Amino acid sequence: MRGEPGLADAAQLFKVLGNESRLWLLRLVGEQPRTVGALAEITGMSQPLVSQHLRALRQSGLVAATRSGKEVTYELADVHVSHVIADALAHVLEPAAAHEVADSSQKEQRT
Repeated sequence: MRGEPGLADAAQLFKVLGNESRLWLLRLVGEQPRTVGALAEITGMSQPLVSQHLRALRQSGLVAATRSGKEVTYELADVHVSHVIADALAHVLEPAAAHEVADSSQKEQRT
């Protein structure tokens, strides 16, 4: 099957992003660079699980790692990553906000 260039890579990116824990980790390292230990503490996930998710994110080119002694600090590899996540969140939250506005308008009309 031949499609538009980049579609297969984009599909693979969405597979990696299709995990709530990975999205959360990306949001956190998007706020500021963080170590595995800090991410485990914030999320409540075990350090091995955080490391496993970060490995997948690193292999996909979504995060970059900087080693300082024994500590590895992770940050977003590209600002586009934060835009993709922000747009996805805006998309899923938008219908809920629109539904709330419609509900409140209907209630006002009844009174």
